[in-house]
Amino acid sequence: MHIYHDSDVDINVLKDKKVAVLGYGAQGRAQALCFHDSGLDVTVGVRKDGKSWNKAKEDGLKVADIPDAVKGADVVLMLLPDEVQPDIYKRYVEPNLKKGAALEFAHGFAITYGLIEPPEGVDVIMMAPKAPGDMERLVFLEGFGVPALVCVHRDATGNAKNIALALAKGLGATRAGVFETTFDNETKTDLFGEQAVLCGGLTAMIKAGFQTLVEAGYPPEMAYFEVLHETKLITDLINAGGFEKMWYVVSNTAEYGGLTRRDRVITPESYAGMRSVLDDIESGKFKDEWRAEWNNGLKELKRMEAEESALLLETTGREIRALFERKRQ
Repeated sequence: MHIYHDSDVDINVLKDKKVAVLGYGAQGRAQALCFHDSGLDVTVGVRKDGKSWNKAKEDGLKVADIPDAVKGADVVLMLLPDEVQPDIYKRYVEPNLKKGAALEFAHGFAITYGLIEPPEGVDVIMMAPKAPGDMERLVFLEGFGVPALVCVHRDATGNAKNIALALAKGLGATRAGVFETTFDNETKTDLFGEQAVLCGGLTAMIKAGFQTLVEAGYPPEMAYFEVLHETKLITDLINAGGFEKMWYVVSNTAEYGGLTRRDRVITPESYAGMRSVLDDIESGKFKDEWRAEWNNGLKELKRMEAEESALLLETTGREIRALFERKRQ
């Protein structure tokens, strides 16, 4: 994968161009503010007089409803949730998107699975920061940036990659490093990481560890500290220096126990489960399931959220986190 840095990218590609950021959630707000601070002409497109409209105005940004933000824009950033993008695009973006504009995404879901099909004559690009929005903004204000991915799905103008890279520079990402990849690779690896490891696999592991200790008669507070509270400490070490740094910092007892026992937990069946997760992503089965869930009013998701919130792990965690909050106050 090619890596781009500040010296490789000319942000003036976006000089005198109008940039429309659609959505003002975590990503929309962070990117809009960073672009504005980098000297770009930014307009935030959101529902008129809603919470996001007022917040963007308070932040000192130009605001318009989505159709007006798209009209005349040279770059349109779709920073809305995956589930609403196809409808918003069809109703408000497509009728107002000018020929020669660049349609940009921070995640490739809608393009990879054909839920949005931009017209010919429009660049289709991605600039995907590898961090939550709040972290992007914080690191930018500190004078650096988070890494990002750039992708080109369609280069209608001959300038698509330069625009994607210029957006990355406006976010400060080229200070860290910008990697070039494809929509397909970004979409499928991102979904897999979320489902099998970062969000799905990790929470399942924590739940299983907590349940094992509590069922064996150990206090839930002790179980919480050992399987959840210290997770951040370990992931911070791994993030800072890989497994090598983590093994160096933890005790010899922890290192030996971890290396000799982990294969009892992550077994060949676990790998088979991960492969089935990837199969669902690659075949489009997950996409179809998620679209059906959205069309059904997210009933199953809401049921699972309520069930998760009622877990002993969660009620114990809320009590323990409250102790830390009171101490800080």
